[in-house]
Amino acid sequence: MFKASLTACMGLLVLTAGAVVAHAEGIKVGDAAPEFKAETVDGKTLTLADTKGSKVVVITFTCNNCPVAVAYEDRFIEFAKQYEDKGVALVAINVNVTEDLEAMKKRAEEKGFNFPYAYDGSGKSAEAYGARVTPHMYIVDGDGKIAYIGAFDDNMNRDKVTKTYVVDAVDALLAGKRPEVSETKAVGCTIKR
Repeated sequence: MFKASLTACMGLLVLTAGAVVAHAEGIKVGDAAPEFKAETVDGKTLTLADTKGSKVVVITFTCNNCPVAVAYEDRFIEFAKQYEDKGVALVAINVNVTEDLEAMKKRAEEKGFNFPYAYDGSGKSAEAYGARVTPHMYIVDGDGKIAYIGAFDDNMNRDKVTKTYVVDAVDALLAGKRPEVSETKAVGCTIKR
C-alpha cells in the first residue's frame, strides 16, 4: 500500500525540483480563518472555535501516505511540544478520500502525535482554506486572521532545511509582529478528493 502510494505520489512530483507546488486559491493572508469541522482520532469533533484562547493556531492539511507529509511528522511533533506552553495550537486535518479514520488512529498512535489529528471526509475544510497538497500549512493569528500560508520549511530533507517558515512566522506573531514571510509555495502530494 505504501509503495503504491509512494509511486502514485512520486508520479505527481514533477514541478520545481521534483515537487508539486500549490498556492491557496480562495483565502489570502489577512482574511478571516474559515471555520472547519472534523472528527479527531479520539472520537471528538474538532472545530476552529475549539482553539479559541490560543495565541496562534497552526493548521496543517496532511495525510498518512504521502511521503512528503510523512517526512514532516516528526517536525510537527517537535513543534507542538516546543510551542504548547507558549499558547500555540497545532491541528492536523486529513481530507483524503483514499484514507479513513481507523488508519489515522493507527498512525497517530504509532507516531505518538501530541496534537489533534482529525478527518474531514467532506473535504469542506480544504476547500474553504484552498489546501491543494499535503502538507499545506495555515497560521491563524490571535485575531482569527490568516497570517501565513504555505510550507512548513524549505526542504522535506530535514538536514537540508535553511528556512523555517512556520517557526519564524509563529515567533514573529508571539512577539507582536507580522511574519516577514507570509506566503510560500506548499510542496507535497495532491489532496485526493
